[in-house]
Amino acid sequence: MATQQTQVLGRALLTPAVALLFVWMIVPLAMTIYFSTLHYTLLDPETEGFVGLENYRYFLTDPAFLTSLRNTLVLVGSVLAITILLGTPLALLLDQPVIGRSIVRLMVIAPFFVMPTVSALVWKNLLMHPVSGLFAWIATLLGVTAIDWFTDAPLLAVILIVSWQWLPFATLILLTALQSQDEEQKEAAEMDGAGAFSTFVYLTLPHLARPITVVILIALIQFDVGNASAGGLVAVVIANIVAFFLVRIIGRNLEA
Repeated sequence: MATQQTQVLGRALLTPAVALLFVWMIVPLAMTIYFSTLHYTLLDPETEGFVGLENYRYFLTDPAFLTSLRNTLVLVGSVLAITILLGTPLALLLDQPVIGRSIVRLMVIAPFFVMPTVSALVWKNLLMHPVSGLFAWIATLLGVTAIDWFTDAPLLAVILIVSWQWLPFATLILLTALQSQDEEQKEAAEMDGAGAFSTFVYLTLPHLARPITVVILIALIQFDVGNASAGGLVAVVIANIVAFFLVRIIGRNLEA
């Protein structure tokens, strides 16, 4: 058991790091709150002035507020669902002993290392372009009308881009977690007659609960790809608000 002296020493050693982290978090937050009470425009910077809560009133009464909130919730929920629901079986497949597994793993996680802006531009101009894009070419071969993704289904387009960007990351985290699973438990379950589905539900899935939480926690605050594609400033602001509350909920799960 730690003595009082060791506890004091430990707190003293942690104080500089905690203080630096506190300043690193509080100063940007305080500056953000301060700037949110000002009227400022880049076209006329001389008209800067204090307006109090007027910016918040304008924001909350903007007709686009509820639409942005709904789109953000759909975006967050869809990306997380696709990332987890596809990342889990993909990690299970990559965990199987097959020839060329290392090459397949490298190809699967490669999209995660593409810069978000580059990823957005590739999807927008090379894949989803209504005239010269790959999807338009496939639609022409099939004899159907090509979809103008960012005009007819912009939210779906952003969901696909962000999901493609984060699916490899989720797969990598879940694959790492699968490799740390106790093989003796799986062998014992197999000897007791448990099938593959039962083993997954009662052994593998609980083992992946914490890695899945980590994936959700990290993915919640990453919407650079969507911002680069759609340019939705209001949606990005709402995403940060939603992420704040979800991170608190997930943090409690990590502490459990």
